[in-house]
Amino acid sequence: MENLNQKLINLGYLKSPQIIHAFEKIKRRDFVIQELFYQAEENVPLSIGHGQTISQPLTVAFMLELLDPQPGQKILDIGSGSGWTAALLAEIVGEKGKIFAIERIEVLKIFGEKNVDKYGFVKSKRVVFKTGNGIKGLIKESPFDRIHVGAAANKIPEDLLKQLAIGGKMVIPQGINFQDIVLIEKRGKNQYQQKNYPGFAFVPLIEEKK
Repeated sequence: MENLNQKLINLGYLKSPQIIHAFEKIKRRDFVIQELFYQAEENVPLSIGHGQTISQPLTVAFMLELLDPQPGQKILDIGSGSGWTAALLAEIVGEKGKIFAIERIEVLKIFGEKNVDKYGFVKSKRVVFKTGNGIKGLIKESPFDRIHVGAAANKIPEDLLKQLAIGGKMVIPQGINFQDIVLIEKRGKNQYQQKNYPGFAFVPLIEEKK
């Protein structure tokens, strides 16, 4: 039977050598809950509890290809959940890169952190996990070369645009019922180029009440 990664390559969702390598090395089965372990190789989103999911592999591949992460970059991963995307990014950026992962649900932050450290990325401090409101980003650690958002926003958060480095890229789902995946490239201090890719579904990005 054709394995999941090969299917994603054949369908044209996995293209870049560094992203293909990360998908091959970082096993999705290390990030699912035990009850759904048997479905880890299926191209479907899976529950990780608390109303959250580990995203469909096709969607993760699509977003990472748009994001185009590179070795040595500093990346912000918002809505880190199971930790799978953070681990994929950590593999791509390598020893000189850094991933900051934010998860608003403490139990899931701990779950994701344990999963990612199966690859030694937390112990080596290549990935740093934080509990918090991802919509606000991490001002003290900014600017970021790349920002990946794993939940859907009603509108593009201004705080995240400000925390993106000039020349940087952000991928973020936007919408209410069905979402676009939005690619934003920062061309200057207040200059952005945006492209939308419709037809996806994500859990919502929660904005804390002030």
